[in-house]
Order: sequence, then structure tokens, then C-alpha cells
Amino acid sequence: MGPVADPTAIEEGVRKEARDVYGWSNGPGDRYGEHEHAYTKLLYCTRGSIDFILGDGRRIALRPGDRMVLPAMTRHSAVVGPDGCACVEGKLN
Repeated sequence: MGPVADPTAIEEGVRKEARDVYGWSNGPGDRYGEHEHAYTKLLYCTRGSIDFILGDGRRIALRPGDRMVLPAMTRHSAVVGPDGCACVEGKLN
């Protein structure tokens, strides 16, 4: 298993910035089809890796401790890395 960020500390930090905070995880190679959210998403990776692919083709690679703010209505998909992933996320607006 690769590096791990402290999920408890990260969740506490996210709760100070965002609402509706929760953690989730996925297995190796899992995929999310292209979609969008009506809110700005704050997301931290706590274990493994996940790559977000934006509608314009840009890729955002997240590893343990990495933070991403995804503006509302941004089209994106995602691919989980070979070791799976765990993340904590919340809504900024």
C-alpha cells in the first residue's frame, strides 16, 4: 500500500470549509462517466490515486493529501488508480 494522508484530520479540515462532507472509496480501475454537479466540489484524496478528466481534456491527478476544487457545472469523468482510492469531499456552495 502506498502513502496515506490522515483522513480524520482531512475530514475535520473539510468540515470547516464545506457542507455535506462525506468520505468514499473505490477499487482499482473503477470509472465514473462524464457528469457535472450544480455545486462547487471540494475534494481531498486520502489514499491511493484518482485522475479527474475535465470536459476540455485536462487531467487532474490526485494522490494522498492532494486537494481539488471543482467549480459548479464543470463536466468531468474520473478513473481510479491501480491501488484504489479513498477521498473526502464536500460542497462549497
